[in-house]
Amino acid sequence: MTTAEPPNGLWHRNVKSDEISSHAEGHNNVQEEELRQWQKHAQKVKVKVLEQVQDQLSDILDKALAESVQPFTQIQPTVNGKMTKKPSSRSQRMDDGKVFMARPSLLDELFEINHIRTIYHMFIAVLLIFCLSTLAVDYIDQGRLVLEFDLLFFAFGKLGTVTWAWVVMFAYTLFVPYYTLVFWGSLYHSFPSKLGLSLGTGLVLSAVQTYVLGQFPIYVVVHYQLPPASRFIVILEQIRFLMKSYSFMRETAPVVMKNTPKEGESPRFPTLSSYLYFLFCPTLIYRESYPRNSHIRWKYVGITLGMILGCLFYGYFILVRLCVPVFRPETNQPFSKRTLVLAVFHSILPGIMLLLLCFFAFLHCWLNLFGELLCFADRMFYKDWWNSTSFANYYRTWNVVVHDWLYYYGYRDFLWLSKRKFRTAAMLSVFIVSAVVHEYAFTMGFGFFYPVMFCLFAVFGVVFNFTMNDKRQSPVFNVIMWACLFVGQGVQVCLYCQEWYAQIHCPRTGNSFLELVTPRSWSCR
Repeated sequence: MTTAEPPNGLWHRNVKSDEISSHAEGHNNVQEEELRQWQKHAQKVKVKVLEQVQDQLSDILDKALAESVQPFTQIQPTVNGKMTKKPSSRSQRMDDGKVFMARPSLLDELFEINHIRTIYHMFIAVLLIFCLSTLAVDYIDQGRLVLEFDLLFFAFGKLGTVTWAWVVMFAYTLFVPYYTLVFWGSLYHSFPSKLGLSLGTGLVLSAVQTYVLGQFPIYVVVHYQLPPASRFIVILEQIRFLMKSYSFMRETAPVVMKNTPKEGESPRFPTLSSYLYFLFCPTLIYRESYPRNSHIRWKYVGITLGMILGCLFYGYFILVRLCVPVFRPETNQPFSKRTLVLAVFHSILPGIMLLLLCFFAFLHCWLNLFGELLCFADRMFYKDWWNSTSFANYYRTWNVVVHDWLYYYGYRDFLWLSKRKFRTAAMLSVFIVSAVVHEYAFTMGFGFFYPVMFCLFAVFGVVFNFTMNDKRQSPVFNVIMWACLFVGQGVQVCLYCQEWYAQIHCPRTGNSFLELVTPRSWSCR
C-alpha cells in the first residue's frame, strides 16, 4: 500500500511558507532582544545622567535661559546719540532675580530608579514594624489589640481656634498689602513729595503688619494655650504670610516707581488673582505668572496625600517608641554627665529619622501637593543636599524655597545697600536672621525658651559654613557632614525632650524675665 504524496507544487508552497514563518519568528525574536537591550541601555544612561548632572543641571539651565534672552535685552535706548549695552549675563541675573522654569522634584526622578525606590520601600517596612511592635506591647500590657493615638490627638488639639486664626491672617495678608500698594501706586507719580508718601505709607503698613501678623498670632498661641502641633501651624503660617507679603511689596513697588503712566492713563498694578495664586503656590518669590502644567494628576495628588499621612504616623511612632520611654520622668536616672551623654546618643536615631521625615513630608510631599493642585511647574524645592561635602552647599540645597527668599531679599539687598563691599557681613546677617526666626518658631511652638537651635545654627552653623566651604570636595567631608547632622539632631531631641518634661513637673513659680529665659531642666530634679 503506497502513501499518497502531495502534488509537487503544493509541497514547494508548504516548504516556502514554513521558511517564511520561521524567518519572521526569528526576526521578531531579534527585535525583542534588541528592544530589551535598548531598554537596559536607556536605564543605564538615565542612572548615569541623574548621578552626574544633579545640581549642575539647574545652574546650566539658568545660565542658558539668561543668555537666550540676552540678545533681546542687550541694547538700551541711545544716550547722547550712542548705544549703551547692558551689563554681563551674570550681573543681569543678579538684577532680574530668580528664573522659574518647568522642572520636577529630584526625588520624583530618583524614585523612577528601582534601586532608589527600594530605599523608600525599606522606610515603609520600618513603619509597619513600628505598628506591629506597638500592637504587641499594647496586647501584652493591656490584653487587647488597640492603637491609641492619644499623643497625636493631643498635639493637634484645638484645631477650631487654629482655623479661625488662620482665616484672619489670610484675609489680612490678601487684602491689606494689595490695596495698600494700589493706594500708594495711584498717588505716587502725582504726589508732590514721593519720599513722604512712601515713608508714611510704609510706616502705617508696618504698624498694621506688626499688630496683625506680629502680635495677633502670639496672642492666640499664648492666650488659648494651644498644644505643640497647633502652635507650630499658627507660627509657621505667620512667618509664611510675612515673607509672602514682603516679597509681593518688594517685587511690585520698584516696577510701579519705574513705570511712569502716560497722560490720562492710570498706573498698572498686578491683579488680585495673581496675588491670591502666589499666597498658595509653593514659592516665596512673587511673579505675576509662573510656568504652569496643563492638567492636574489626581493619582499623584492621592499618593502624595497618603505619604503625608504616613509621615505623620511615622513621627508619632518615633516619639512614642523611641523618645517617650527614654525621657519620661519615671524612667529618668539622676542627672549626670554620663546620663546626658547616653541620652544624646540614644536620641541620635530618632533625631535623624525626624529630620528625614520633616524633609520628606514638607519639602517634598506637602510642597509637591500644592504644586500639583495649582499646576505649578517649577518643583525644585530642594536639591541633592544629601551629597553635600560642605555645609555651605547644604544650606543652599536643603530648602531652596527659603534660601531663595533669604538670598534675594537678605543677602543680595544687603550687598546692594553696601555697594558690594561687605559680603561676609551680608552672609552673617542672613545666618543671624535665620537663626533668630528658627529659635522664635521653636520657642513659640514648644512654649518655652531653650536656645538650642539658635546656638547650633548661629554658632556651629556659622563655623561649619566657613570651615567646611565649597572647596571641600572629598567624600570624606560628606561623611563629616552627616556625622555632624547626626550629633546635632541627637542633641536637639535630647535637650528639648528633657526640657519638655521639666516644664511639666517643675513649673515656674513666677513670670520674671530671668525665670522665663532660664531652662527648667537645669534645676528640676
